[in-house]
Amino acid sequence: MDKYLLKLDKSILTVGTLSQDPREETWFWLSKPPIERLIALELLRMRLSGYDHTTTRLQRLFTVTERP
Repeated sequence: MDKYLLKLDKSILTVGTLSQDPREETWFWLSKPPIERLIALELLRMRLSGYDHTTTRLQRLFTVTERP
């Protein structure tokens, strides 16, 4: 799945109008295999949440405390 997330074809540009038939988009996504739909969903989720794979992750920290 990672190869799909890193590979994005930016050479294709389509312009649409708001008056287009909404069923057209539905038929487009229904024509795609389920894994491709999930990948597209993950890409949208990553963009909306501001995910950046180049930043470091939070360090996990485990401390043991003694209770009195």
